[in-house]
Amino acid sequence: MQVLTKCYPKNCLLTVMDRYLAVVRNMEQVVMIPSLLRDVQLSEHGGQAQKGASDLYAYFTMLKAIRMDVEHGLLPKEEWQAKVAGRKGDEAENEAAETEETKEEKVSGELDLETQFHVHFSSLHRILTHLTAKAQEVTRKYQEMTGQVL
Repeated sequence: MQVLTKCYPKNCLLTVMDRYLAVVRNMEQVVMIPSLLRDVQLSEHGGQAQKGASDLYAYFTMLKAIRMDVEHGLLPKEEWQAKVAGRKGDEAENEAAETEETKEEKVSGELDLETQFHVHFSSLHRILTHLTAKAQEVTRKYQEMTGQVL
């Protein structure tokens, strides 16, 4: 596993991001045959897999995609929406909805930016910490499946 070379405070967002990037890079180096992860469920703390949960391959690809966003920045909003939707339909409806959302965001955004920042910051911190644990679990499970020394 890669060692963090930068020194930030423990709960700093940059520390969490660096840790996430290092764990996902390690996962990518360990998982040589990602297709082995298909149809293998990620077990929860009790050892039971959730019904309808994604398989390890889905987690693997999701974690890699998020790593790319963390390292290289987000796609422009339009490209991201097209990627998620898989198509660029109903642009007129989207623009009308965005105009209404933008007006509401401006009003609420001006009211308490500091509170919004703390909510989003803590959410991002929590999500990255959770994703780091998932990447470690995918790596561990792959090593168990392939008989690699832990």
